[in-house]
Amino acid sequence: MEVAFTEHVPITDLSSVGEARRRGLLLADRLGFDSARSGEFGLLITEVARNVLVHGGGGQTIMTGTRNGHGATARVLALDNGPGIADVSKAMGDGYSTAGTMGGGLGAMKRIASSLEVFTSRSGTIVMLELGSAPKKGTVQVAGMAVPYPGERLCGDGWAYHQTQERTVILLVDGLGHGIAAAEAADEAVAVFGKRVERPPSEILSYVHEGLRKTRGAVAAVAEILPHQKILNYAGVGNISASVLSKQTSRSLVSHSGTLGLATAKIQEFKMDWPDDAILIMHSDGLHTRWDLSSYAGLLARHPAVIGAALLRDFRRQRDDASVIVVKASADA
Repeated sequence: MEVAFTEHVPITDLSSVGEARRRGLLLADRLGFDSARSGEFGLLITEVARNVLVHGGGGQTIMTGTRNGHGATARVLALDNGPGIADVSKAMGDGYSTAGTMGGGLGAMKRIASSLEVFTSRSGTIVMLELGSAPKKGTVQVAGMAVPYPGERLCGDGWAYHQTQERTVILLVDGLGHGIAAAEAADEAVAVFGKRVERPPSEILSYVHEGLRKTRGAVAAVAEILPHQKILNYAGVGNISASVLSKQTSRSLVSHSGTLGLATAKIQEFKMDWPDDAILIMHSDGLHTRWDLSSYAGLLARHPAVIGAALLRDFRRQRDDASVIVVKASADA
């Protein structure tokens, strides 16, 4: 199972830039990065967070990391609601600046990072930088993030996934409420998922239900994607929202009412097609359910982490923990 971590830091002043770097270095340590790779990640965070402050007027950074038996990947997402970047290609060049700085930012970041994406418009900019192992060929891309209730460090939402060439299975869980007890429920769900990851989605949720009886409970959903068979299997309990988008259609997935660990009348699994251009979006009730990405020109062609960041930036409720997972076919799948 891929072990997932998230750190979220609002960027409001220079001290928060330093806080983002410090939290990112802690994440790099949990991923097992050596000192050189950790230093690179810290530099990327510092540069992109400073850009959010100087060019975007403030915003937020989300650092995520995943680790499995084959390696680790760290990612930083910088989000703002500033005026956008007028010319991205110019901004990538060394020496280019619109704020009187030396202009070494995006060009230097591009040389350090394993990958870089910029999504910008008049309503703001999202920059994604990655360090680490490349995704497996022929698999789907998975990106998730879970951020805590504003002002808190512990998050009651959690996510995890397991991936092979033939199968990707994803868990999203939202512990009831927020704070320590919600985080304990989410952590327990992730732990049970890791032990039962080879089972079908409905069975995984049944095991999670039993495992959460000692906690305050949670809502959760599990999606299983079989890309070579073009099939998606899904089971959910509680108010986890999930949709599959493609050129042909947009379809919402059904989660039955209930609370895992407390009471649930039914855990039912649904099967549907998984087209080559499918995008799965799962999120907790920390995001508004009536989001619409139709006005975000070109967004759905971007990395799933960039799509998730746009959803979190623009549709977050701000009164609960919030989490989102985006899954799409790899470019070389």
